[in-house]
Amino acid sequence: MAESNFVDYVKIYCRSGKGGRGSTHMRREKYIPNGGPDGGDGGRGGNIILRGNRNYWTLLHLKYERHVFAGHGGNGSKAKSFGKDGEDKSIDVPCGTVVYNAETGEYLCDITEDGQEVVLLKGGRGGQGNWHFRTATRQAPRFAQPGEPMQELMVILELKLLADVGLVGFPNAGKSTLLSTVSAARPKIANYPFTTLEPNLGIVSYRDGKSFVMADIPGIIEGASEGKGLGLRFLRHIERNSLLLFMVPGDADDIRKEYDILLNELATFNPEMLDKQRVLAITKCDMLDEELISMLEPTLPEGIPHVFISSITGMGIQKLKDILWAELSKDSNRIEGTKESIVHKPKNIAALKAELSEMGMDDEEYIFDEEKEDEEYFDDFEYEYEDFDEEDQ
Repeated sequence: MAESNFVDYVKIYCRSGKGGRGSTHMRREKYIPNGGPDGGDGGRGGNIILRGNRNYWTLLHLKYERHVFAGHGGNGSKAKSFGKDGEDKSIDVPCGTVVYNAETGEYLCDITEDGQEVVLLKGGRGGQGNWHFRTATRQAPRFAQPGEPMQELMVILELKLLADVGLVGFPNAGKSTLLSTVSAARPKIANYPFTTLEPNLGIVSYRDGKSFVMADIPGIIEGASEGKGLGLRFLRHIERNSLLLFMVPGDADDIRKEYDILLNELATFNPEMLDKQRVLAITKCDMLDEELISMLEPTLPEGIPHVFISSITGMGIQKLKDILWAELSKDSNRIEGTKESIVHKPKNIAALKAELSEMGMDDEEYIFDEEKEDEEYFDDFEYEYEDFDEEDQ
């Protein structure tokens, strides 16, 4: 897992820019004895912006970018010259990224569309120059506003894959084999449990140039919602899927029982998953004859579309595509219509720290020495107001 290119959990430290100081300059020019105040405003600090980018599908590009800083605003100067605005810092993330506060576990925002932008941290407002404070009785103000301070926050970026169809099943149920059959994806396939250790995406071609995205989720076992097996890490990816394709091998002792166990794990993790449309695929049916298939029909769950398939021989593959496309074509099953209804629960801080520690994301990695930073970058926010003489008014 350490060498995997699939990264769905990242912890980063973000800091917006501080606002620039306003200027206290007085106009001093030849033949203009009473020029008055002309100090300009300070520039605003840069924002930290999250932006959805469909060209990314993992958070790998952020794995080693632990500190994200926006630019500071420039100070105002004479002749009412405004300071330069600080440079915004945009963080491109894959669609389906959820952001949490790493210290409190609070849900902050959700990036679901390509090009969607969310201001995570707002830069400090620039201070006003002394020319704003001139009045009839105070014509030479020798003070200005300081810029507003920057904001800082430690956040967790958690990816939940966006896919049309999610494959749900026990280890060795044939999920990876099906994905490799219906798409160009080439996941690892072997005859032992938990061969798939990370989600895989594949584009499934359909008739008339149509297609849909299928996600192969690592195998679920009984108790996964409590942390057993691969635990909760990959259950969250199923939340984003528009349709769930349950896969149970045809040689299982009790197909309905295995289906109920899988459904219960999803319901325990997030009860809203029960609202998703479900399709049941009985796999490895090349080992079954027509008589045995007819005997299994009455034992299958009622009200759920089902199909008997074999990824090796191609049995039932086209029928499966037809069923999936028919279900995806329903308005209630479109990702665009359901993604906003997902409720993101706050993180448990104790469990979150334990998970981050297990993944090698300790807090020590985010500590940096401020004394080594540029002096101007960490300039004092306070501004000393100058007293003015009443005779100057």
